[in-house]
Amino acid sequence: MTEAHEPKQPALKLKFISHGTLEVRDVDRSREFYEEFFGFETVRTSKVSLWIRLGGDHVYVAVKAPPGEKAVMPFLYHNGIDVESDAEVDDAYAIVLRDAEKWGLHDITKPIVQHGSYSFYFRDMDENFWEILSNPKGGYGWMFELGDQEGMGHLKRSFERPKLD
Repeated sequence: MTEAHEPKQPALKLKFISHGTLEVRDVDRSREFYEEFFGFETVRTSKVSLWIRLGGDHVYVAVKAPPGEKAVMPFLYHNGIDVESDAEVDDAYAIVLRDAEKWGLHDITKPIVQHGSYSFYFRDMDENFWEILSNPKGGYGWMFELGDQEGMGHLKRSFERPKLD
């Protein structure tokens, strides 16, 4: 680890990251997927948008892309969803494989230990990338407790995983 990072006084006085955005092709079909597959809470906010959330107040705004303009989400821009154990990652992986055809899931990777967690990735019917991972309570809060890392940091294969609760 490097020496402690001293935060600077911010220019803006902000309180909360409230939302992010996902592109979808069909708002109604995506709503079905988010509710029936992931178990997300949803609310239709307009004829072209939907808000989704799970386990907190941060939301994603799912917005219908103009016809023919839906971008493929790059792998590095994936969305992470935590489960409580490695066994639950394996269970989720089996369900993703089982339901892949129904929901148009593809580019499904096998679960492995990486960046301090056990996880796998897949794309949905809208080309959005998802990661299902085991993380302790509080998600990636443990990395802030560890502080800045040197070199490959949490990407090293030998990186010590946090203890799950």
